[in-house]
Amino acid sequence: MGSIKSGSKQMNPRQVKSIKDAKQIVEQRDLTHVKVGLFDNDGVMRGKYMSREKFFSSLDNGFAFCDVVLGWDVKDQLYDNVTYTGWHTGYPDAPVRIIADSCREIPFENGMLLFIAEFSEQAEAICPRAMLRKVIKKASDMGFDVSAAFEYEFFMFDETPDSIREKNFTNLKPMTPGWFGYSTIRNSTHAELYHQIIDLSEQMDFPLEGLHTETGPGVIEAAITVDSALNAADKAALFKTFMKVLAQRNDLMATFMAKWSNKYPGQSGHIHISLQHKKDSGSVFFDASQKHNMSEIQRQFVAGQQRLIPQLLCLCAPTINSYSRLVPGSWAPTDATWGVENRTTALRVIAGSEKSQRVENRIGSADANPYLALTAALVAGLHGIEQQWEPEAEVTGNAYQQKHSDPLALPQTLWEAAQQFKASDVARSFLGNTFVDHFAASREWEEREFRKHITDWELERYFEII
Repeated sequence: MGSIKSGSKQMNPRQVKSIKDAKQIVEQRDLTHVKVGLFDNDGVMRGKYMSREKFFSSLDNGFAFCDVVLGWDVKDQLYDNVTYTGWHTGYPDAPVRIIADSCREIPFENGMLLFIAEFSEQAEAICPRAMLRKVIKKASDMGFDVSAAFEYEFFMFDETPDSIREKNFTNLKPMTPGWFGYSTIRNSTHAELYHQIIDLSEQMDFPLEGLHTETGPGVIEAAITVDSALNAADKAALFKTFMKVLAQRNDLMATFMAKWSNKYPGQSGHIHISLQHKKDSGSVFFDASQKHNMSEIQRQFVAGQQRLIPQLLCLCAPTINSYSRLVPGSWAPTDATWGVENRTTALRVIAGSEKSQRVENRIGSADANPYLALTAALVAGLHGIEQQWEPEAEVTGNAYQQKHSDPLALPQTLWEAAQQFKASDVARSFLGNTFVDHFAASREWEEREFRKHITDWELERYFEII
């Protein structure tokens, strides 16, 4: 693949800001090939190695990527209910552009560089990264800059891709036993792995603000440092991808399933969001004269999420498994409630200084596509600001034990969530009919695929007795 040349001063990958810079760093490293990847509907990175000549040409002119990656599920099974692509179109190539300033070095590939790409032209209408860009532009047009930070919980297993299949995904061995949140013993005993996670996150520029054990066997929580919204989503998507890579390189397995076992809490993908004024860079959410330091705009932003997240839930909870997590007492919300420093609500307002005032969206699960989960939160919040909505009453105490109005209820299944999304005028207004129809159909497909299968629960319950 080539190696880094000695002599002239080497450019840091995160200093790459332009097509010219991208070509320069590849030449400096004397790379024969470069890795390019893009994220599909489900937030899975699909990519390939590309020769230097092809990469340079693609930087200037874009390149073509088979649009089947927009027309299949996580198991590479083809949707039969979408119009954008399919057997009826012949699965042609779709135009793709390379994001020059996304350059990263993959530490364990001898100087290899990775670039994020995204769909362009007609395919941009259903590209997850493009949807987030569209909503960020909307915020900018309203006078706001958006900052965000993702937190992920994920389980580590002492398993391999082969062993989990040999065991038929049963009787899996977590990396550590028992329930031991915030354990210094665990992170010290496994310090080498924790340091690998920290080092990789620094080297690939998705640095971590915090890393600790969570409650449950083998579960880890990582908080990615805050950044501008698009950068934050890029970092979250890369973090999920390369935590799985790092685990497997250590003969371990990482899962970001929303809930892999009913014995343990689910895995969340919380998003912290704040808005700043574009003109003076001050906080939009902070107002020291108001209760909880919540500005009027922050209240409207929270109100928008309250009212609209039920319509947008399939962007935050995109799998059948996502809804196993949204049950009482599982550290996940069951209604679109809000509270101040309340972890039983869907929206946790964090009251603090001008720098720290924000809202944490606790609805999303770890299995969500970060581009789309953040898109959903912003669409809802920005529309609340536009409509000058006021939130429902703040929840104090245990939200699970309090009754709430029907509009705050979250869909209970992926199918129900897809129907609400498909019927949402707000989603269509912000994201376009093409994306809404395509993504809703992909979630309906996911539900239909599930219904083709018989679960262990059904066999145990009905096989002998019924």
